[in-house]
Amino acid sequence: MVVIAGTGVTLRQLQILREVVRTGSERAAAKALDITQPAVSQQIKQLEALLGVQLFVRDKR
Repeated sequence: MVVIAGTGVTLRQLQILREVVRTGSERAAAKALDITQPAVSQQIKQLEALLGVQLFVRDKR
């Protein structure tokens, strides 16, 4: 695991974030990354906690 110095943010979290932005959804990002949607959601929530900001507005659609 590669951690960005002094932040606790991992390279994997940034890769997942990029894929969510690129595909437009956690579900599509999970499929593209060949991981589960809950794993994507968990990593994004951890990244938000580390950064202290909400990265996405979530809706049920």
